[in-house]
Amino acid sequence: MAKVTVDASACVGCGLCEQSCPEVFEVGGDGIARVKQQSCALHNLKEVAEQCPVNSIKITD
Repeated sequence: MAKVTVDASACVGCGLCEQSCPEVFEVGGDGIARVKQQSCALHNLKEVAEQCPVNSIKITD
C-alpha cells in the first residue's frame, strides 16, 4: 500500500488537495494540509499529488 504524506514546511494551504480528495486531505485551521487516511477508492492520489502547486504531497510505495 502506498503511503501519503504532506510536507508541512512546503504546504501553502491552497486547498486544492482537499477539493480534489476530501476523503484523504483536509486543510487545518493553521492553513496546512493533513492526511486523514491513506487510501481512497474514488480518486487517484498520484494525480492529486501532481496537482499540488508546491509539490508538498508525496506518495511512496
